[in-house]
Parts: sequence; C-alpha cells; structure tokens
Amino acid sequence: MFVVIAIFIGVASLIGGYIAIHHEDLSVAIIASGLVSLFASIIFLLLAAPDVAMTEAAIGSGLTTLIFFYVLNKIRQRND
Repeated sequence: MFVVIAIFIGVASLIGGYIAIHHEDLSVAIIASGLVSLFASIIFLLLAAPDVAMTEAAIGSGLTTLIFFYVLNKIRQRND
C-alpha cells in the first residue's frame, strides 16, 4: 500500500511541476508550485522524516507561495 501511495504522490508531483512550468496564468503556476512542495512534504512524512516534512510544508508550501502571491500582486499594481 505504501508503494502505491508513493507512486501516486510522485506522479501527482510530476504533473504539478509540469503545470507550474508550462501554464500561462501565473496564479495557477504558483498554486501548482505550492502543491508540488506539499506533495514533497507528504513523501517526507511517509519516509519517516517528520521534521523535514513540517519544514517543507511550512516554508516550501506555505511561506513561499504566500511570498510569490505578494510579489505578483506588487508587480500587477506597478503595471497598472
């Protein structure tokens, strides 16, 4: 069962990475990037590394996504 879950999360992470790189809308790309980081934290949790998983979820998925949206908002305000 562990292998099936790990493969599913790995494939979902690859799909999210592809969307993050190739999507035209930056908001969708930022969300896809955050999902890739969230999937990575789940993989770390499955591999018995809860400290790394919590750090990845907090910083990689949460804070980085928030900073990306903040910068995107500032860029859009400057262009208007």
